Amino acid sequence: MTKQTFLKGTIILILAGFITRILGFVNRIVIARFIGEEGVGLYMMAAPTFFLAVTLTQFGLPVAISKLVAEAEARGDKQKTKRILVMSLAITGTLSLIFTPLFLWFAPIMAENMLTDPRTVYPLLAITPVVPVIAISSVLRGYFQGRQQMSPLAMSQVLEQVARISLVAVCTTAFLPYGIEYAAAGAMISSVIGEMISLAYLLIAFRYKKTIRIRKRFFKAIHDGKDTFKQLMSIALPTTGSRFIGNISWFLEPIVVAQSLAIAGYAAVEATRQYGELTGLALTLLTLPSFITYSLSTALVPAISEGMEQNKRKTVEYRLKQAMRLCLLSGGISCIILFVYAENLTLFMYGSSHAAVYVKFMAPFFLLYYFQGPLQAVLQALNLAGAAMTNSLIGAVVKTGMIFVLASQPSFGIMGAALAILIGIVLVTLLHAATVGKVLPIHLPLKEYGLCVLVIIGTGAVSLWMKHQASGLFSAPLELVMMIFLTCVLYVILLICLGLVKREELRRIPFIGKLL
Repeated sequence: MTKQTFLKGTIILILAGFITRILGFVNRIVIARFIGEEGVGLYMMAAPTFFLAVTLTQFGLPVAISKLVAEAEARGDKQKTKRILVMSLAITGTLSLIFTPLFLWFAPIMAENMLTDPRTVYPLLAITPVVPVIAISSVLRGYFQGRQQMSPLAMSQVLEQVARISLVAVCTTAFLPYGIEYAAAGAMISSVIGEMISLAYLLIAFRYKKTIRIRKRFFKAIHDGKDTFKQLMSIALPTTGSRFIGNISWFLEPIVVAQSLAIAGYAAVEATRQYGELTGLALTLLTLPSFITYSLSTALVPAISEGMEQNKRKTVEYRLKQAMRLCLLSGGISCIILFVYAENLTLFMYGSSHAAVYVKFMAPFFLLYYFQGPLQAVLQALNLAGAAMTNSLIGAVVKTGMIFVLASQPSFGIMGAALAILIGIVLVTLLHAATVGKVLPIHLPLKEYGLCVLVIIGTGAVSLWMKHQASGLFSAPLELVMMIFLTCVLYVILLICLGLVKREELRRIPFIGKLL
């Protein structure tokens, strides 16, 4: 496998991310239609605990592996790459042996005493076996990412979602007669099988044309890898600290929301339903466009690490400018579509428009959310993972505190939780940007950014008018597809006419560049 350029690798990941997000939404639609909003609430209440366990097992190693492998590849040091892989596998293997039984023991206690709904124990237990699977696959993902070979990452993501969506209907239907909690556990089981298939593909891709042998002198590599261990930990500890903070915040979120809504006078079943609407439906829709920024984050770490290792500062600054530009342009059209067509999208995807109120309220502020991931990736590549962790801690504390303050007020209720989540997002993004700005100059062309904001507002206004004019002329799905297509066309035309997208930039995009 050959090394791919930053732009080509990003495009491959964006395409794969688009496919997997679409498949993921189909998967979520199936879950929502089979087990309803209450079942989605059980599913989403269990998910944060699972991701907390995964974060502890991965220990921030994927980012550390990516950075160190990129630097080793820049120097042509194959032995260093082997030591990085061996030490990472030893660490994640040990941690998964510790946390998997601990997770099994803790799940019933947490479901009964913290989540206020004992039924969440079934989806919690169902997903436990995936912890060691994800631990191993994360090491392989970090290796491919560091070598800037994004194709295996992209294919593994697609295979995971294909397997998941192929099985979710079968699993939920098989368990539904036993109760809604068992159906939610069935949805989790389909996720476990999807992760297993993804790992199998990564193992095959690693064996194909591999340049290093892991099993040969495995323990000797561990013995000789003390310096490598220290380097991994210097990146992994603050990185996992940042993710741990995020997952602790997410872990506490359903607990704080449930307790706050109870104070506000909501029954447990009603609180579960509302939390399912906000996080399982609305936030899932709002974070859909983040596959673009996730792809950027994945490609940025090795690209910037390699540039800094080779002392190519101008290249690093150019990559950062590229990433911020793509965040703004992709985030702009995403916010327009989510705000204007919130009712249509939620009704079409979930069979209910109850979550639309959260989508419309949160969509304009989510533009800053799309910058957050790439900015954090830049901080990690610049050895500023500790600063990223501090920023995340501040945001998590503020968000959790605001959830309790606002959601416990009957006048706010669950909308208070939505507002608190937005406050956390805006705060962390601004802190990340300020931290990056201290090391790398972020030159924001104010004229271009101002024009882009005008394009976003103008496109949104015209889209609202078109939506009103076309209402009832076509079937609901056809009307939605046509309106989104016309909105995207209008947005692109305005960007080109105002010079915000240039022909030279389009030439660098694979396939499109050849046509031009």
